[in-house]
Order: sequence, then C-alpha cells, then structure tokens
Amino acid sequence: MVAKLRTVSPSSEVHGLQSVPCPVVAFSRELAYRDLLTAHSHRRGQLLYAVDGVMQVRTPQGVWVVPPQRALWVPPHVEHEIRMLSNVSMRTLYIDPRPADVLGERCRLLEVSVLLRELILALLAEPTDYPAGSRGGHVAELILSELARAPAIPIEIPWPGDRRLVAICEAILADPGRQFSLADWACVGGASVRTVIRLFPKETGLQFRHWVQQVHLSEALVRLSNGEAVGVVAQALGYKSQSAFGNMFRKALRASPNQYLQRQEKRRMVSGAEQN
Repeated sequence: MVAKLRTVSPSSEVHGLQSVPCPVVAFSRELAYRDLLTAHSHRRGQLLYAVDGVMQVRTPQGVWVVPPQRALWVPPHVEHEIRMLSNVSMRTLYIDPRPADVLGERCRLLEVSVLLRELILALLAEPTDYPAGSRGGHVAELILSELARAPAIPIEIPWPGDRRLVAICEAILADPGRQFSLADWACVGGASVRTVIRLFPKETGLQFRHWVQQVHLSEALVRLSNGEAVGVVAQALGYKSQSAFGNMFRKALRASPNQYLQRQEKRRMVSGAEQN
C-alpha cells in the first residue's frame, strides 16, 4: 500500500522572518519522508536547500526535484508546495525582494558550491537580526555574491493545466522508467495520441518526448546523488544501454554521468575534510 502524504503547516517562525530587516535570513527544519508543506508563498524570495534529503517542489508553472548539492530559487510571492521524498534536513534562506532581484523572476535549479553551503550553515549560527557590518552581515553579503554566480541547471518540468495531460504527467512522475508507448500514455489521460501531440507544446512549451526527458534528467540527478551506478540508473529509467542514457545526459547537461559522479565525490571529500 502506498504511504499517504502527511500535511505539515509552514512554521509560524517563517512568517516572522519575512519582516526581519536583514537582507538574508537563514532557517532550519527537520522534515520526514512523505511530509507535505502545503501551497504557500512568501514576501521574500526563498532559496530552498537541504544538506540531506530530496525534495519535490511544485508551483503552478512547474515541478522541480531538489537533491543535495542543488537548491531551488523561488522568487517572492510565488506559490509553491514541497513534498519530502526522503527525510530532509532543510537549511533554507529567505532573501529580501531588493537583493533578490538579481536572481530573477522565475524558479531556477542552482548548483550549491561548497563555499555557499558553508556560508548558509554559518548564517544559521548568527542571530536572526544581525547588525549591518557584523559577522552575520558579512556572511550575508558573501551569500548574495555566491548566489549571483551560481550556475543554473537546465532542468525544469513545466506543468500543464489540461486535466488529461495532468493525469499523464502525474503517472510519469510516479514511475519515470515505465516503458509505455505514446498511445499507452494517451490512454492514461483519456485522450487521443493526436491530442497529446498537439497539447503538450501548447501547455508546457515542450514536445512530449522532451518533457519526458526532463523527468528522466531530474530522476537521474537524484539517483546519481544517492550513489547509484550509471548503469543502474540507465536501466531504471528504461534506456536500452548505458551509452544511450549517457548521450542524453551529456547533451542536456554538458557533462557525462561519470563526470557528474566525480564532481559529487569531490564535493563529498571536501565537505568531509572540513567536518573532521
């Protein structure tokens, strides 16, 4: 039996952080697998980040899966819900609308450098209402500087409004490796193949196969971050060979899965050395 989501209310403390005069404030929270933070928005922009665990973030425009070493920028006033795909140690930032402008008006998945990770943790150790010119103020300035240069990851799962496409998309998200033909997926949504082909670009901006590819890339990042071998990930996502999966991954992210794994290992080694 599939476990049900457990609805969790956004913390009352978060509401108070929106009016703090400091440009950047940090907040930590421990959440459990299958917890759901229901749809809400903030006056400030939010950098959604977890040092451990995987989150799925949904807005009316799209879906993002956020593994460790990645963060999602959510602009001010954008409604979003957050589903915990594992136990999550959330370490998030709320950024005043003025400095948040540099990060843009759209949600974006960002690389989190080792330096940015440590700066987030350092700000958590400072008072919430740190004075300008204090250590907290300097850390906040460095955070904004690092965020301005953080590389964006071109993975976004745009979300349709048509109920037939929503049914198809939910089913694909639930089982990204399922080997269905386009006709099979059309049946899931109660639509014709022609309708699916016509509506997907109109509703999401992507052809159906490219939308599925975004789901595969998102799932692959999570699995690779969890240490799964490239061949295992390729098989789980339904690719006929590891090389076929590798070609898709490389074209989209300009790095092979092995290069990605090497970077992940380097990050883990640096982070581990700093903690010892």
